[in-house]
Order: sequence, then C-alpha cells, then structure tokens
Amino acid sequence: MVRRPLGNHHNGPDTLLVTSDATQTEPVAYETENDRNGQKDPKDPDELNELNELIRGARVVLWDFDGPICRLFAGHSAERVARELVEWLEGRGLHGLLTEPERASLDPHVVLRAVDRRHPGSDLVDELEARLTQEEMLAASSAWPTPYADPLIRTWTAVGSRPAIATNNSPRVAREYLAGRGLLGCFAPHIYGRTQQLGRLKPDPHCINRALNAMGTAPDSALMIGDTPSDFHAAGAAGVPFLGYARNESKEKVLRAAGATAILSSLQPVLALVRTVSQA
Repeated sequence: MVRRPLGNHHNGPDTLLVTSDATQTEPVAYETENDRNGQKDPKDPDELNELNELIRGARVVLWDFDGPICRLFAGHSAERVARELVEWLEGRGLHGLLTEPERASLDPHVVLRAVDRRHPGSDLVDELEARLTQEEMLAASSAWPTPYADPLIRTWTAVGSRPAIATNNSPRVAREYLAGRGLLGCFAPHIYGRTQQLGRLKPDPHCINRALNAMGTAPDSALMIGDTPSDFHAAGAAGVPFLGYARNESKEKVLRAAGATAILSSLQPVLALVRTVSQA
C-alpha cells in the first residue's frame, strides 16, 4: 500500500482537510499553478450560479482519476512510458503497427488503443495493457495530490454525496492511490476503470454508465469532474452534467475548444460551496 503524507510535494497557502465527520480539520499546504500565477476564484455571477446549480444537483459525483484527484505521472513520466511501449513493440518487429503520429504522441493510451484497433482482444494487446498497468502502479507511488481534492472528497461524502471513479486508468491503480490517501472508503466499491474492452475507454461513456447503473442514479442527478475532452464527451454521451478542472491555461483552452463551459482552475471554490450547502 502506498502511504504518503497529506499535501506532499506542495508548499504554499494552507487549506483545511475535513475529516469524515466534516467538523475536525487539520492544515494541509497546497499551491496550484494558478495560485502561483495569481488566478482567482470565479467571481462572475453567472459562473457562480452555474457552479452552484451543478453542485446542488449532484447526488453522485463521478471523478476522473488522473487530473482531478491527482497528477498520476508527476514523478514518473508518461512520455517515457509511451516511448518504452513503442520500443517494446519495435523490439518485436512491429514497427509498422503504429503510424508516425501514434509513435510521436507520447501518450501511452494512444499507443495502447492503436494496437487494440488493429489486433483487438489479442495476446499482444493483453501484454501491452499489463505493461501499462505496471507503469501506472509505479507512478502511483509518486503521484501528486490535486490541491483541495482530498478535503473536497471527504467533505462532499460527509454531507451526503456518493462519489465514484470513472477513469481510463487501471482500477487497481486508482484503488492503490486512494488507499494510500485514506480515501478508499469514500469510493469503494464504485471504482470503474480500464477493462479488456479497450474500445470502451472514454470518450465512450461505458465507465460512466457502469457507475450510474451500479449506483441506481439518473444521469441528471450526477456530476462528472474531468480534465480532458474525452471526459467531457463521455459525460455528454451519458447525459451527465460536466465540470471541467484545468490546472493551467492550455488545458482550459483544450476543454473550451471541446465545448465545455463550466471550467475551474482550482477545486477550492467547489469545496467552499459544498461547505456552504452543507450548512444551509
């Protein structure tokens, strides 16, 4: 089990870690890129109203894992993992299996999905997926917690929301990380990640629909928190409202280009609203 001190890798202004009873707190030092760049919480009334409606209407909160909860590859380069998967394929004489853009993508999921499209359900795909899972497990030990994610998850759960994970990462990796943060009890057993059906990865809504069906929740009573266009499109296909998390301007631009409108650079405003709702 991975054990990390709360707030590691972050030095900066304190927020509060809310325990399961939502009354006891302890300081946790967090600083986001947007904190350092001077970006503030949303002040526009329309944005605040939209955020308030999303939060008040959410009985189930579906979290993407890598991004909104942690930076999985913060200390274990995803680009290196992608290169090694490509090299592993080339070492087996499969250089021509990938297109040049796929080889240059530096995204391990792009490599995995490309091979699956050409050899679906094959032993080759199974071994490649196992290698990616192993790399993700290694990455979990050095992942950076997303600022405010831990207290938000604990607080939102304590006041009655039901969280679930809907991710393209291995569910084993999500469980390992959440256990190390003391958050597994908030989510288990509702952790829906990559399966052998690689064609059902987001933007396919498969993992979101699995969560909704298992939790007996209507799509409009849920909320998806994600940081990529695939999260946004999967939520839309499932009929679930979407809240984007963008830790920098480039990620925000990509989300907006995909059509997302409710986007935050920090989870702190969500934590503040959840606390306000709980006291209403």
